Amino acid sequence: MTFQWPVVLWLLAALPLLVAAYVLLLRRRKKFALRYASLGLVREAMAGTARWRRHVPPALLLLALIAMIVASARPMAIVTLPTEQETIILAMDVSGSMRAKDVEPNRLVASQNAAREFVAKLPPKTRVGVVAFAGTASLVQPATHSREDVLAAIDRFHLQRGTATGSAILVALDALFPEAGIDVSGVIYGEDHQRRGRSLDDARKAEPKEIAPVPPGSYESAAIILLTDGQRTTGPDPLKAARMAADLGVRVYTVGVGTVEGDVIGFEGWSFHARLDEATLKSVASMTLGEYFHAGSAVDLSKVYETLGSRLVFEKKQTEVTALFAAAAALLTLVAAGLSMLWFNRIA
Repeated sequence: MTFQWPVVLWLLAALPLLVAAYVLLLRRRKKFALRYASLGLVREAMAGTARWRRHVPPALLLLALIAMIVASARPMAIVTLPTEQETIILAMDVSGSMRAKDVEPNRLVASQNAAREFVAKLPPKTRVGVVAFAGTASLVQPATHSREDVLAAIDRFHLQRGTATGSAILVALDALFPEAGIDVSGVIYGEDHQRRGRSLDDARKAEPKEIAPVPPGSYESAAIILLTDGQRTTGPDPLKAARMAADLGVRVYTVGVGTVEGDVIGFEGWSFHARLDEATLKSVASMTLGEYFHAGSAVDLSKVYETLGSRLVFEKKQTEVTALFAAAAALLTLVAAGLSMLWFNRIA
């Protein structure tokens, strides 16, 4: 635990003086008690009430004072709290290599099943969007609260050629920040392609705005989950896309599907060796202050999404807990006053 105003804690050094004053007060009362004509009268007076009771209210008041001093120092502690993330974009690989069966029944079906479970367990207030990517990337489901629409989008996946990891990140960012004017088509297809065939309204909409970079991971309203099983074969560099995500403060959690050694995939008369590019996925996660997960089986993939759910729904963060100590001080004071009234018919 840390304190924003630690100098206030020096007041705790004065508490032994209060204890000493209390002891002196008790001794003074004892001297007055000796003036009674008969000590038997004093013993009878003390018999109805246990001697330890008289020390309980002052002890509680002392604890209340300690709690108030600690609260005045504004303590900070790491606590688990609900996150403020309102939107999650699932960017899922639908390249041909996702038909590999090293993850049963195959990588695509296992990913779809795990994604369904993940979406079903998210809080109702969280919006979910879906980006599908292969040779290019597209937003197949804008962020919505409707779980039915999200699940339907996941069920509609069709395998295609290519793996454009960087494009997936850019499309996800454009879905989160439409007002930023991210030139997605220009980056993916080239500036000439981006200029051809667009209307005047599209041109105005695509005008980029100057956005000052923010610290990585500081944007707590949204996150991106990027799931892929291979290396980038086309599209922009995913590390450059990750740098844009970091500048916008968005965390990118990456999930690598399949065995590290890869698998040989056959499709329509041609074959290739699909290998997981863990180094790039780890770099993307590190750059954006996200996290990388590896899933070598369907069970691993389900556990990954379960872990992601806990990360995105709850998070540990340093928070001021002054209110807790202030509440404890108030409660202790009330208990001390109540016991004093119950036992001695007085508050002090």
